[in-house]
Amino acid sequence: MPRHPSSTNRGNRMGNVILGLLLIGPQTLYSLNKQFEQGISLFYRASYGSLQSALKSLLAKGHVTFVEGIDGGRNKKTYSITDAGSAAFDAWMHAPVVGGDLEVAALSKLYLLGLVDDADARLAVLDDLVAAVEGEVAALEGFAVQIDALDVPPQYAQLFRYRRATLDYGLMSHRASLDWFRALAAEERAR
Repeated sequence: MPRHPSSTNRGNRMGNVILGLLLIGPQTLYSLNKQFEQGISLFYRASYGSLQSALKSLLAKGHVTFVEGIDGGRNKKTYSITDAGSAAFDAWMHAPVVGGDLEVAALSKLYLLGLVDDADARLAVLDDLVAAVEGEVAALEGFAVQIDALDVPPQYAQLFRYRRATLDYGLMSHRASLDWFRALAAEERAR
């Protein structure tokens, strides 16, 4: 069966995306929010409050630090990644995709993959993403077999038709994603 998201996985993922953005350079909460709004939100939506909460968690873990300053008469904190934060980001990038919301997990890693310097390590991340999508496709195909074996009473035939169409859409979408990630991995191998 397809995986389902947990709030812990979403929170950890957001923290890891923030760590990736901080690897590029120090950021304020405002600038992090702008980066989410102007690019990352295409696949991962985050509120200002959820970013603030993720930063607090990263601070508590020692993954980020901040300096306070005043800008235009307002207090502002500029966050930077620590060595522990860099190690946590690296571990996340190289760990298998687990939990739910595969698309967000895969695109989060893909968006930040350019921060991985080693070509073999980048390829390993892509291979893991391919394997995760393959697993999701297999799970959906197995679910389709189970659903198709059901004896649907006539009064539910129309309802069933559109529920099955929803599953077909998911299968089509995941298969297209699988083809795309396989092609990207092949391109990376050819470099």
